[in-house]
Amino acid sequence: MTSSEKLSSGIEGFDEILIGGFVPRRSYLIRGLPGTGKTALGMHFLTEGVKNGENVLFINMGEPTKQVQKNAHSMGFDTENIHFLDLSPDEEFFANAEAYDIFSPAEVERESTTNKIIEKIKSLKPTRVFLDPITQLRYLSTDKFQFRKQSLSFLHFLVDNGATVLFTSEFSAQEPDDDLQFMCDGIINLDFFSAGRSISVNKFRGSGFRFGHHSMRITKSGIKIYPRLRPITQHESFEQTTISSGIPELDELLHGGIERGTSNIISGPSGTGKTTIGIQFMKEAAGRGERSVVYTFEEGIDSLTNRCESINIPVKSMISAGKLFVVPIEPLRYSPEEFAQLVRKEVENNDSKIVMIDSTSGYTLSLRGEDPVSNLHAMTKYLVRKGVTVILINELENIAGDLKVTELGISYLADNILFLRYFEKNGEMRKLVGVLKKRLSDFEKTFRELSITKYGIKVGQPLTNIRGMMSGSIENVEKKKEE
Repeated sequence: MTSSEKLSSGIEGFDEILIGGFVPRRSYLIRGLPGTGKTALGMHFLTEGVKNGENVLFINMGEPTKQVQKNAHSMGFDTENIHFLDLSPDEEFFANAEAYDIFSPAEVERESTTNKIIEKIKSLKPTRVFLDPITQLRYLSTDKFQFRKQSLSFLHFLVDNGATVLFTSEFSAQEPDDDLQFMCDGIINLDFFSAGRSISVNKFRGSGFRFGHHSMRITKSGIKIYPRLRPITQHESFEQTTISSGIPELDELLHGGIERGTSNIISGPSGTGKTTIGIQFMKEAAGRGERSVVYTFEEGIDSLTNRCESINIPVKSMISAGKLFVVPIEPLRYSPEEFAQLVRKEVENNDSKIVMIDSTSGYTLSLRGEDPVSNLHAMTKYLVRKGVTVILINELENIAGDLKVTELGISYLADNILFLRYFEKNGEMRKLVGVLKKRLSDFEKTFRELSITKYGIKVGQPLTNIRGMMSGSIENVEKKKEE
């Protein structure tokens, strides 16, 4: 079934998870504890139908219509063209309680409820129905078997009359909803954790869907859903070119530069110039008219801008020309899925050619305990296959000592690894740069001294007279020979 044959949920990210939307004339169970957003999801579904000129029906068996409408209006939903069938208990139910002295409440209420539903469906002929919650029918049934039979018959009646049905359940350990899960065509789970909200699908007859938990937010304008980013299976066509750093000596180390559509790690201790080198590649890209974006988890825009301007990298003019976009990220604000969708939209909407994440440690903080490697893997592979050059800034804790490429074990992700570290020379602390990996070409095997001056980045000639730089036990070979 193609996406054009499906019914949109009214939530862009959710349609992506459902690969286009709901299969028409099926029934779907929305499960979740109170406050997880079940009714809000139903309102999105119905208002999308109204937008398309469909007749839609809200069968409310819990809250009265006025309360449902009030809650919907607070989230920006327009309920004017939504039809309501209010089957919630009212004050007359309590006032007439003595009428149940002879007949059980189930026997008295069931016939009235059934007639109301049949009459409404026959007259309105809705294409979308939202029932909230179906578990209220338990109280109109004499036993569990009767409830199962009645619910199944009810859903068949709605579907046979042309409706696509979403219905919610109120469940607990004492009153599970396993029976409802068997009788529906799809199951949507809404969960709330200390780290945030999520939505998942674990049953969806007649169509494929995106597995896993996807991030969700409830906002003043309704539900926002952020699907997990999946690497695309095929590379998009793009011109295989090399991106120069604009620094001849650094390009010599890299045998020309870094390639378009590759993943690059710039690794080293704090203060060695990792971010500055990443921005240098973006400066050269801006000169070719290409747009780059930096997601900074640790440094503000003003700090980054002033620092780059002070070393002759014209970040302000790059930003004003639309060739550089700097996005400060508060790590604890975004879930991994939200951040991935932020990056995805930037690339797809603005055709950004270079994406830099500064740094992987800040990104890891935003994961709230999730595995950073799998999330970085998915995002990096997605970008690379779209022809985007990815730069990951990786900060190492050790200033000296044995060589360690990353703290997270993500070096396998990189096509190219540029390594920076400190070394001591004549009692003075210096910096060096070298290449540890280059997948698509050869590279220079020596280290070079690196310095950052007011005139820009300076890279020296190969340090052939020094050894032990990878172990941290630096020795000057020429001096040792003289001794």
